[in-house]
Amino acid sequence: MSEGWKPRTRLVHGGARRSQYGEVSEALFLTQGFVYDSAEAAEARFRAAGPDEFIYARYGNPTVAMFEDRIAGLEGTEDAFATASGMAAVSGALMSMLRAGDHVVAARALFGSCLYVLEEVLARYGVEVSFVDGTDLDQWRAALRPGTRAAFFESVSNPTLDVIDIAAVSDIAHVAGATVVVDNVFATPVHSRAALQGADVVIYSATKHIDGQGRVLGGVILGTREFIRGTVEPYMKHTGGALSPFNAWVLLKGLETMDLRVRAQTETAARLAAALEGHPKLSRVLYPGLASHPQHALAQRQMGAGGTMLALELAGGQEAAFRFLNALDLVVISNNLGDAKSIVTHPATTTHQRLPEAQKAVLGITPGLVRLSCGLEDGDDLLADLTRALDAA
Repeated sequence: MSEGWKPRTRLVHGGARRSQYGEVSEALFLTQGFVYDSAEAAEARFRAAGPDEFIYARYGNPTVAMFEDRIAGLEGTEDAFATASGMAAVSGALMSMLRAGDHVVAARALFGSCLYVLEEVLARYGVEVSFVDGTDLDQWRAALRPGTRAAFFESVSNPTLDVIDIAAVSDIAHVAGATVVVDNVFATPVHSRAALQGADVVIYSATKHIDGQGRVLGGVILGTREFIRGTVEPYMKHTGGALSPFNAWVLLKGLETMDLRVRAQTETAARLAAALEGHPKLSRVLYPGLASHPQHALAQRQMGAGGTMLALELAGGQEAAFRFLNALDLVVISNNLGDAKSIVTHPATTTHQRLPEAQKAVLGITPGLVRLSCGLEDGDDLLADLTRALDAA
């Protein structure tokens, strides 16, 4: 029956496993181990565990499995592996499939921690990484070569909101034989189906829109059953990056309301972007839903909406940006996103502070740039708060 369910229904009912008690809310199996009826049963399970047989919470757990099944059903992939955080998903997906001598092509515009994994961790172990402007298809064609192992990018980049053509890059990468790994956090599972657009592996930080209320860390890697169980699971269960059952339960509750939250946040983000564009204190407003965005047409085709995030560049540089941040009353300063509360951050001095100044300049992370994650507050209140803070800047 679930085959015909629409996304919002899948978010409420997908992957449910009811115990003998018939509970309405998903059960929280807060256990790290499982009991076997006999030594023979333990031996058989370690040899080949069935779909509802569990060994150890680092390998799998019924509550975690419900989360994995639900998000895979929504994304349209065969399977998923839940991880302790979004960065555990990024590093796990890449580290599990790569070895010394492999070649990776990645978009240059990435979250600071993703850049660290690519530039520091993978390079340390002999993986060659080539960086390109993710929006330039010719650069992908030039960098990808026969034998390239993976192509990695954020479908909407953090924090400058470049939109990368998933289908086009996937076509180019597949010609070279590369596995396409897409971090789809900013696009969200609500607005984007990266797997249906050509991505082989899709990654989410569940800490963001999936939880959506600033409570827990979590991540998930989605792909074919062969990749998830044959490549990712052996690496993750032996290196310890599994999601805790409690966090999985919280994320299951988050999934139930994610569609409603993300659509409301997107509506607010579009309204704020349109109202603030052209403000005299701003040198630019970056939002994929605006016609002025360089990839606006692609964003509409790929996502159908502009998303929940926007970036504002204060004309007065860092000094003006800090005055703006400090003048905000309703919007909080933090480095999370996708939350019910609107959150603003200054990437150049926080999430991307470790990057050399020249690299920040190439990426468009200027001293005046601030990233805004739109929450669930009333749009009138948010616009008034932002406008007051701009006057102070």
